[in-house]
Amino acid sequence: MSDIRPHEISVPITEPDDARLFFIGRIHTPFKERKDCPRQGSVDGPECRIQIFDPWVPALQGIEAYDSVEVLYWLDKARRDLVVQNPAHSENIFGTFALRSPVRPNPIGTVLAKLVSVDGPNLIVRGLDCLDGTPLIDLKPDRCAFTPKAPHKG
Repeated sequence: MSDIRPHEISVPITEPDDARLFFIGRIHTPFKERKDCPRQGSVDGPECRIQIFDPWVPALQGIEAYDSVEVLYWLDKARRDLVVQNPAHSENIFGTFALRSPVRPNPIGTVLAKLVSVDGPNLIVRGLDCLDGTPLIDLKPDRCAFTPKAPHKG
């Protein structure tokens, strides 16, 4: 990869082989290129769809009782070899772990998204900041709301 900005440092890396993830779904957004993605999503952003794959659809039971969900996703288009970065929005340089950049050794993205609706295997949310087609790793209720808005009757 040759798209390194001034002062950025990359390191040689080998393909990881010690973690196995199940991609439980796919995220559909209007963002086709990284430059289109908002810098950290906003709840007033566009509606996006999170599609859950079988056999994971039953795991959505009760999710509609929450106002927001934490979305964990795999930034499959991100490079993984930079240890020092020069963000486009800044004149400063930072170590990768001091940034929320998608460029990281293990490109896991996370965002707290507003849950708009649930329709079968699909969640409609606002606040995402990832590319269309991004693989979904996991969903969790808002970590600050340990209980649903109302008791779930299932």
